[in-house]
Amino acid sequence: MSLVMERMDPQAIELTHDEIKRYSRHLIMPEVGLAGQKKLKAASVLLIGTGGLGSPLGMYLAAAGIGKIGLVDYDVVDYTNLQRQIVHGTGNVGQLKVESAKARLLDINPDVEVVTYNEPFTSENALDIARPYDVIVDGTDNFPTRYLTNDVCVLLGKPNVYGSIFRFEGQASVFYAKEGPCYRCLFPEPPPPGLVPSCAEGGVLGILPGTVGTIQATETIKLILGIGDTLVGRLLLYDALGMRFEEVKLRKNPNCLICSEHPQLDHLIDYEEFCGVPSHDHELESAGEGWDITPKELQGRLAQGNHIRLIDVREPHELEISQLEDATLIPLGAFAARMNELDSAEELVLFCRTGARSARALDLLRTAGFRKLKNLKGGINAWAREVDPSLPTY
Repeated sequence: MSLVMERMDPQAIELTHDEIKRYSRHLIMPEVGLAGQKKLKAASVLLIGTGGLGSPLGMYLAAAGIGKIGLVDYDVVDYTNLQRQIVHGTGNVGQLKVESAKARLLDINPDVEVVTYNEPFTSENALDIARPYDVIVDGTDNFPTRYLTNDVCVLLGKPNVYGSIFRFEGQASVFYAKEGPCYRCLFPEPPPPGLVPSCAEGGVLGILPGTVGTIQATETIKLILGIGDTLVGRLLLYDALGMRFEEVKLRKNPNCLICSEHPQLDHLIDYEEFCGVPSHDHELESAGEGWDITPKELQGRLAQGNHIRLIDVREPHELEISQLEDATLIPLGAFAARMNELDSAEELVLFCRTGARSARALDLLRTAGFRKLKNLKGGINAWAREVDPSLPTY
């Protein structure tokens, strides 16, 4: 039985002549047919995120005729999004992502109802936002929201169509506690803060979210129609460089904190505290109060002749994009092994692209006893914007 049939009778739904023409390639498939298309029109799907994964998800679900699509995001469209977030265009830069995405989905299919939530998905609002929807699709790229989405789905008894991407690799699954494991069964604890870099920090092949997001859209359609073998109990691994798919069988954890027979967790928690990282998709640009230096402040001190050693913690290939004169390159991945190259008596200013990696390097030095430290707030991108516009930002 499909998810929609549990909630309402799709046969009470009617298709107009225009809709029959629009969905004709569905209607001639026996696995979908008129009855299946009515299920799609009766269905509601909530997308958490309108970025890389949310782009193909939203567009294909709208084209398929999902009756109601909810969009949760609170960001604005940036030029750096356009390489992969194809629901947005150059003309949308600066607009709210939910409004940009809504306009695109309605252009694809004006018969779809699109509801926007221009706000963070948090423990305070998540249950109320998710409750009216049949399927929840996770299009985020941070661990607090992934755990939050999972827990919301378990508590509400809804399927969580999961996807994640990084550089050339992607994952997809369906976590549905009624039929199989949940996300916590696979990952009971989040990784240590800083261990897994974000896409903003590590990069992502622009095409990759199209592949993974389309897989998520496929699973969503199958769940609604009640056809095929879904990814419940399976984790699909995709390697774009090797063009290989692998599959890992998943089992329900009998001691899972939230979906076991005797759960210890029956409410939403503080997921930022649980994961030790913020629940948003942006890099932190600060090392904390007292440890930052702004580009203008650094420019002034260098102009005064202060002896300051600049330490660039980016990767070598990033030097081809932009660099600061006389900076020493020590990539973050090699930082712990090369700290002996630095003198604690020197004034050190660390920087990276936006200030996130250099903040972590600063923490390593601070733990090792260094005190004459500053983190360039906003990184070399901020330097390019505020001091040297001849440098590109990226």
